[in-house]
Amino acid sequence: MTTSPPPQSSGPQIHDRHPLALALFGLTLVSGLIDAVSYLGLGHVFTANMTGNVVVIAFALAGAPGFSVAGSLTSLAAFLLGAGLAGRLATRQTAVRSPARLRAAFLLEAVLHATAAVVLFVRSPEGAAQYPVIALLALAMGIRNATVRSLGIPDLTTTVLTLTLTGLAADSRLAGGTAPRRRRKVLSVATMLAGAAPGAVLVLHGQIAWALAASAVLAGATALLYRESAPTGP
Repeated sequence: MTTSPPPQSSGPQIHDRHPLALALFGLTLVSGLIDAVSYLGLGHVFTANMTGNVVVIAFALAGAPGFSVAGSLTSLAAFLLGAGLAGRLATRQTAVRSPARLRAAFLLEAVLHATAAVVLFVRSPEGAAQYPVIALLALAMGIRNATVRSLGIPDLTTTVLTLTLTGLAADSRLAGGTAPRRRRKVLSVATMLAGAAPGAVLVLHGQIAWALAASAVLAGATALLYRESAPTGP
């Protein structure tokens, strides 16, 4: 009886210095900033991590103080809208990976972050601006998540680290594995931390608009620096 080989990842096998991988690391950094802004500065709402929003809604419905059903539902709705728009755009592309489409999606994210920053430079996040800002950020993150999902790059989702950390432990040599893509997994965690820490400092010092301005600059720089000569497949 023959033994089947171990399953391989279905995603494209790119190295960690590939332009696309570097762009996704940059966006992971931005995710840390956005999570700090949304959770600490916009009423304990997530705009990048929808698992967190579902749990937050449950907390609010159970009567836990400090959580908003309306805020989390606003985020979920805008996120789903963004993901739907990005998914529709992806189905119209003939190439497996179109650098032009990716740059457009990344630049759109930067524009949405910049718009949210402008709103908060004009209005307080505790007032009427809270829900529009939540919607803008969640819309941006929905577009990004759907775009990145269509790429299928292993261990570079840019917003969720649960599977990355699971793989880091489960595939480690201590667990009997071969530790594939260990550096990528560690870098994903590190870049998320590198974005969340300064984002939290800015929010805690009342500089939430500047935190969003920083996220817009980083997302824009990522889009402008990302270059691939032609569309490629896995």
